[in-house]
This record gives sequence, structure tokens and C-alpha cells, in this order.
Amino acid sequence: MTTDDIRSAVRREPDDLLIRIADYVLSNDEHSDLAYETAHYCLMDTLACGFQALDYSACTKLLGPVVPGATLRGGARIPGTSFELDPVMAAFNIGAMVRWLDFNDTWLAAEWGHPSDNLGGILALSDYLSRQARMTGKTPLKVKDILSAMIRAHEIQGVLAIENSFNRVGLDHVLLVRVASTAVLTGMLGGTKEQIINAVSNAFIDGGALRTYRHAPNTGSRKSWAAGDATSRAMRLAYISMKNEMGYPTALTAKTWGFHDVLFKGNRVNINQEFGSYVMENILFKISYPAEFHAQTAVEAAMQLHGSVKHRLNTIKSVQIETQEAGVRIIDKTGPLDNPADRDHCLQYMVAIPLIFGRLTASDYEDKIADDPRIDVLRAKMHVKENYTFTKDYFDPSKRYIGNSIQIEFNDGTKTDKVSIDYPVGHKERRKEGIPILKKKFETSIQDKLHESQWDKLSSLCPNREQLNSTDVDEFMSLLVL
Repeated sequence: MTTDDIRSAVRREPDDLLIRIADYVLSNDEHSDLAYETAHYCLMDTLACGFQALDYSACTKLLGPVVPGATLRGGARIPGTSFELDPVMAAFNIGAMVRWLDFNDTWLAAEWGHPSDNLGGILALSDYLSRQARMTGKTPLKVKDILSAMIRAHEIQGVLAIENSFNRVGLDHVLLVRVASTAVLTGMLGGTKEQIINAVSNAFIDGGALRTYRHAPNTGSRKSWAAGDATSRAMRLAYISMKNEMGYPTALTAKTWGFHDVLFKGNRVNINQEFGSYVMENILFKISYPAEFHAQTAVEAAMQLHGSVKHRLNTIKSVQIETQEAGVRIIDKTGPLDNPADRDHCLQYMVAIPLIFGRLTASDYEDKIADDPRIDVLRAKMHVKENYTFTKDYFDPSKRYIGNSIQIEFNDGTKTDKVSIDYPVGHKERRKEGIPILKKKFETSIQDKLHESQWDKLSSLCPNREQLNSTDVDEFMSLLVL
């Protein structure tokens, strides 16, 4: 590009990526039955995560309007509460609940993330639009519309993650939540192709949150509300675009000032496959343990070893852990752990708890458990290294494994078997094994937080896909709120 090209004020055509995202959002293609079935379970799982978060004051203190009293009668409702809020604030609330305990679905590629984070905006807007339609004599949205929006948001976030590593330039993956939610929410509001392009261009221009809050020595609770913040911002951008506010056609590719040059070290954000329903069909459910996903199989291996070591903890000489490159880079952590957010992103902590107690629950990250001196003694004996086969299989699109192995050596020289697990219960290859656990997670997370009559209706509705799909969104939401 010449100097004259850089200085020229001539408006260019929108970046190809913006066009492809807008075209996908507006396409009328029916998704596969597998995608809808998976989205059905994803909705149940995501709601379970949100309800579990209500047990933690660190989360609930952030819920409700940002300014006390600024509620909206007839607004979007927040599951498990009596709050009615404008869609922007509701998206933050739901998004924060969903992500709080690091227990919702996961996508792992060059970038990783949690596509169900987008449900913060999708559920909030679906309820708000449906309630407004009901009040004006129009037809509310159906739950199937929620599932369709989820499939599209999953796809946009996941496909963008396949070959583009934002974490390697220090940007947090919630950038992709903002981009995906902005596109889908603008489409839900009836946005045109131009309006969707404008909205998504603004989502990229926002830049990206730094990963500071996910890594030592600054790990903190922002990682639990960052996705809520992203999908809330997406809602704001969608509404701005619907007022025909202008966009920025070369938001990514503009020389010097675009996303590529400013934040992506001059690299392009590339996608090398068409948008469809691939991501939802292959999503990873985090069913068994509220642990960062790169550690899921390590926790499972530790659970298998618990019986062999629980009476020999004082005689352990070393714990050898092999993991993928991403696991080494993100969650291999030594030294003091300051808070629950620090602990649930420490591979050694997530292995120590099941070795000692034979479990790993969200409450195990709290101070009461973390103060047990045996945990840090055991952590100090752990050695983490990359297993190159695990890394290779992690990036293989036909596998997408998340392997870990653990072997324990005792002071007398004896060793346990080396327990190696390629993929966790929530992986597509173990879906049949995982769905009953997911259903139980849904039941135990929600039942005690609703009135008995609500739970009776909800528990009979959710297993019936056809009936749930045809249920009005506002009626569905009435079963989830107090």
C-alpha cells in the first residue's frame, strides 16, 4: 500500500470477515438435528451453571442493576432471581452467572473459550423481545429460536478460534464472545446486513481485554465476569447499530489503525472453513468438575488414583503430570494461591484436591479447603511437563483431545500405574456417558432454588425436545425466576 493509499479518505468495501459473519447470521439454512440436540443439552447445562453460581456471594453481589433501583418492569428476567432489567444489564447478569464457576462448555483450538457465554445476551434479549411482543399482541419467540441463536454464536466464536490465537498476543478470549454476540444479537433485533457489519466492526474496534486477570500474579475474579461484560457490551453495540449508527468497513485491515496492525502483530484473522454448525456439534461439555478444561482429564486421573494414595499421602515422593502445551502455558502454577480464581486455574491444585479428598467441587476452591496444609505440601512435589502427543492430538481437528497423565512415586521407590486419559466425559466421543451426568447436574443445580410447582413443570418440559422447542420464551423464563 502506498503513502497515497494510506492517506486517502476513500471509503473501502467492508472486510471480507465482516461480510461472511453478516451473511451467516442472515442465512436461512436449517442446522443439523445433532446441532439442535446438542444445543438443547447446552441450554440445560448453561442454566445449571448459572444457578450454581447463586450459592456464591462473590457472584450475587454483582447481580441486579448497576445503579440500585434501576430495574425495568417488563424487562429481561434473571434466572434464579426476581430482577427485571434492561437487556444490556441483563446480559451482564446472566453472562456473569453462567461463567462464574468455570463450569460451562468449552471450545479448544488455537484459541479457547466458552461459547455458551453468549447465552448471557441471547437469553436476555429473547426474554425481553418475547415479553414486549406479548404486551403488544404479537407472537413471542420460541425456545427453538434461542437454540438457533446459540448455534450461530457458538459457530462464529468457535470458527474464529480454530486458527487464530489471541492469547499469544495477550488478548483474552472474551473478545470472541463480544464479536459473536454482537453479530447474533443484531440479527435477532432484525438488523440488515449493513447493520450487522457495522455492529461487528465496532466489536473489533473495541479491541480486547488483556489476559492479566487470568495469570499469576494477578489472577482474580474478573475472569468470572469478563464474559458477562463482553456479551453486555455486544448488546449495547447491537442496539447502537439498530439506530443506523455508522460502522467502520476496514476495522480489521486498515493500515496502521486496524485490528490486525494494532493488536494482532500484523497478522490476519483468518477462517478457513464455512460457517455451519460444526462447533455446536463438537462442543466440549464440562460436566464432572468445575475446573479449567485443560485440567479435566488430569482431575479424572487423580480421582482414579485417590484410592491408592489416600492413606499414603505422607509417603509421596513426587507426582509426575504430563499435559498439553496449552496446559503448561496456562495452568502450571507454583507458589501461593491468593483466591478461588487463582486456584481453579492451577493444575497442581486441581490435582491435589481429588488426590487428597476424592472429589473436586466449586467449594473446594474456597479458603476453608485451601487452608488445609496438605494441599501445598503435595503441590510442591508435583512436576509438570508437556507431552508432545497430547499437544498433537489437541490440535488435530478429527480428535480435539485434551490429554493428561499422572504417575505417583513413593519414598520407598514404588510407583502407581501411570493413569493417562485422552479426553474427558464431556467430549463428543463420550457423549453417551456424559448426558446422564449433565441431566443430573441440571437437576441438582436448579431444583432446590425454584418453587416446587416451577420445578415440576420445568423437569417435565426439558426432557421433551419437541415440546421445549415450541414453548414461548417468556413462558419458559417464567419457570426459572422467583
